[in-house]
Amino acid sequence: MTRIWRISADNIFHMLYQDKTDRIIKTFYKVYNHLGYGFLEKVYHNAFLIELSKAGFEVRSQFPIKVFYHDYQVGDYYADIIVDNCIVIENKAMESLREEHEYQLINYLKATDIEVGLLFNFGKKPEFRRKIFSNSN
Repeated sequence: MTRIWRISADNIFHMLYQDKTDRIIKTFYKVYNHLGYGFLEKVYHNAFLIELSKAGFEVRSQFPIKVFYHDYQVGDYYADIIVDNCIVIENKAMESLREEHEYQLINYLKATDIEVGLLFNFGKKPEFRRKIFSNSN
C-alpha cells in the first residue's frame, strides 16, 4: 500500500531550521550545565557566544533591529544574538520565563525577515521556548 503524506504549513514551520535549533538548544544546556545558576545575563550571553562559535555557527551579538510604523521608524531594539542570519536568540537570567518575554521575541521576529526565534532562560531551572513568525505578509 502506498502512503501519501501531506505536509501542512504548520509542519513546515515546525521543521524550519529544526537541525540548527536542536544544536543551539544542546549548546544552551552545555553552557548552563557548566556555569549553573546565579550569574548575570551577560555572563551567560558571552559564554553562549563562545560555544555557538565553537559549534560552527555564525553569530552576531547585540544585533540592531529597527521598528517601523508604516514608513516611519518608531523604535530601535537589539536582539541578543543572531545565528546564521536565520535565528534570533533572546537570553534571560531570571527566576522563570514570563509571557512578556515570549512577546518580546515575537516582536523581534515581526520587525525582521527572520522567522525562527529561541528564548532561553538561565534561571534556577533551564528553560527555552521556540517561536515561529511567518513574515510572508
